[in-house]
Amino acid sequence: MSEQAAAPGVERGEYYARLVPHNLAPLWEDLGTILLRAPKPEAVPHIWRYADVRPLLLESGDLISAEEAERRVLILENPALPGRACATDTLYAGLQLILPGEVAPAHRHTQSALRYVVEGSGAYTAVDGEKAYMEEGDLILTPSWTWHDHGNPSDKPMVWLDGLDIPILRFMTTTFVEHYADPVFPETRPAGDSLARYGANMLPVNETRAQTASPVFRYPFERSREALEKMRQAGDIDPFQGHKLEYINPATGGAAMPTMSSFLQLLPKGFATESYRATDAAVYSVVEGAGKVWIGDVELDWDKRDTFAVPAWMPHTFEASSDSVLFSFSDRVMQQRLGLWREQRGNQ
Repeated sequence: MSEQAAAPGVERGEYYARLVPHNLAPLWEDLGTILLRAPKPEAVPHIWRYADVRPLLLESGDLISAEEAERRVLILENPALPGRACATDTLYAGLQLILPGEVAPAHRHTQSALRYVVEGSGAYTAVDGEKAYMEEGDLILTPSWTWHDHGNPSDKPMVWLDGLDIPILRFMTTTFVEHYADPVFPETRPAGDSLARYGANMLPVNETRAQTASPVFRYPFERSREALEKMRQAGDIDPFQGHKLEYINPATGGAAMPTMSSFLQLLPKGFATESYRATDAAVYSVVEGAGKVWIGDVELDWDKRDTFAVPAWMPHTFEASSDSVLFSFSDRVMQQRLGLWREQRGNQ
């Protein structure tokens, strides 16, 4: 370094200006905003109340068909991230409507997707030619690059929460999509085949295909709800989570999808959690009950079928005014695989 460059009082602005034409910038001016003492998500806590959203969602059924829209979905946009298809910094969420007799045409994409059934019964998602019929509270998976279409042979509208890793793949520039030539992908296996093969803590002999995502496409709510009730009867309850279970890949014991974790938890009436935060952002859907959540300094009242977002590393507590069941999904598994995930229980 020259004596002139090292001399005190030299005008740095002139030096910085000479860096610009060379597409250079001084790290020392931005280091404090790059290396943070703690995460600072752009997303803010927010709730989408189903009573407000449902009429608008049903109205969209009169404006555009499922075939024309390809996916008739209202994106749940975080107020701090407009126009970016983000419920949190890393997660996409939307509410999808399919009307009686409709088919949402087949396509596949590199994004992993989950569907959590909010309202209705009898519609299906077909994954690589196997139909998974939907009941309220069911979790349906469409792993990355699997052909999938949706149909509704019932006589009532069906609504489900879509959860995808769209912001993650957009950042990684690994987004691809392909449309099938026909609206419906050919049937390859009978409905329920994957659950029968993989959903009983057993695997087919000589199973060889890679299982980065769960081979089970449908996780019935009836089974999951019963498991939570058994936990309640056992008496032990986590003071930070209530009774909480993770949906897993039965072939590996790990998370059901490679980029998103998914959970179901029971909060008994009157139960209040202690303060908790973690580096994974989460989107919640209220399956049963009502209550409150405090996220940072924001208080939100939630009711059945509402959806709310908890940004990363924000302390939050729940209080259930009635027996409540919450579904949630987050980017936890991806962080864990990269060795980045961290949690804080209580005010440590």
